[in-house]
Amino acid sequence: MLDWMAWTVPTAIFFAVIAVLLVVFTVLAVRYPETPRRGVLGIETTRGDRLFITLLLSAFLNLAWLGLGIAPQPYALLACLVLAAGIFRFV
Repeated sequence: MLDWMAWTVPTAIFFAVIAVLLVVFTVLAVRYPETPRRGVLGIETTRGDRLFITLLLSAFLNLAWLGLGIAPQPYALLACLVLAAGIFRFV
């Protein structure tokens, strides 16, 4: 089914999760508009900004995790979840 682009199931799941996140955050923005808030970075961020920052830093964290061989890769997911919780709370 995914042969035409040589995708693996984990890759398809990854992009599906990103798509679902974008839809959920769009619905949240429409139903519950928010005013930007100023966090530890000193810049005003919205829910979508924090999602973008989380996704970007998670990508860098995973690349560093792979490059440095810190531990098995599934543990990077736990680190990304902690990172996301921190970003959505403090940024």
